[in-house]
Amino acid sequence: MDRIVPAEWAPHRAMWLGFPSHAELWEEDLEPAQAEVAALARALAGPGGEHVRLLTGSPEGEAAARSLLADVARVEIVPGRFGDIWLRDTGPIFARTPEGTEARAFRFNGWGGKYVLEHDDAVAAQIAEAAGAPLAQSEAVLEGGALDHDGFGTVLTTTQCLINPNRNAGWDEAAAEKVLAEALGARKVLWLGEGLLNDHTDGHVDNLARFVGPGVVACPVAFGRDDPNADAYDDAARRLASMTDSRGERLKVVRIPSPGYVDDGEGAYVPASHMNFVIANQAVVCPIYETKASPLALEALRRLFPDRAVIGLPSTAVLTGGGSFHCITQQEPA
Repeated sequence: MDRIVPAEWAPHRAMWLGFPSHAELWEEDLEPAQAEVAALARALAGPGGEHVRLLTGSPEGEAAARSLLADVARVEIVPGRFGDIWLRDTGPIFARTPEGTEARAFRFNGWGGKYVLEHDDAVAAQIAEAAGAPLAQSEAVLEGGALDHDGFGTVLTTTQCLINPNRNAGWDEAAAEKVLAEALGARKVLWLGEGLLNDHTDGHVDNLARFVGPGVVACPVAFGRDDPNADAYDDAARRLASMTDSRGERLKVVRIPSPGYVDDGEGAYVPASHMNFVIANQAVVCPIYETKASPLALEALRRLFPDRAVIGLPSTAVLTGGGSFHCITQQEPA
């Protein structure tokens, strides 16, 4: 079967978005995180041109979402069940075939057993059913944030995550590539090395490097002398500069300033990334932080996406949960 995962910049029928719904997980960050996600929903539904399907995970979460977003016509609140909001990882990856759109699901084990929560293993089926897409289940453990797609069958990933033994024991690059080819139609896999420091996902690529157009990949450049990921960023850029995509075209690499050193308020580094942006139908929404680098990153994205509005929104509270905007979304292709 001729299966392909569309690039994120291809047209969407909807954008799925997880809404913080569990006070016992978010504690004092619950309301700030809900406000940040509501702002993201407004941006996606407004200038982003998306039909937002906002998945809530509890009656309390549903009530909060309705209170914050009742006036936004293009936000559809979908009551559901999840452990937490990271739909990029727990939800399905949508692929296109000659017969139409299908939802491809993988097993989720809480990023290598770190955070195993009730109902996270039911998210893919809920989204597929609501989307009206047939669900195909793989037995491999895999998260959507571990992959990025160019729409031509090129998949970008990291060895740190994809062949980590806490996901699939005994996997090597060849075994992973076979699964990606069978499940997602991957024609070529581009392997990067290490992801961001302190990233509990073990180096998801959507914090490190992203396709931003055919044959074009963005990755960070360190900002400030104390940026702990300087070596990882430079290693990713060097590797990408020597690679070709599934069409045989040499990649163009664009460096975007990282946020630099961002801490949790108590001195511990947190894996903040401008790479965790969301490409919507008519906009790009990028997480920003209280550093001088964020305006520079937004300007770089405006040059890469001249036909889309580029919007920066705070993601500080969401980041306390371990991820950002791309991690809590999943596009449903048109």
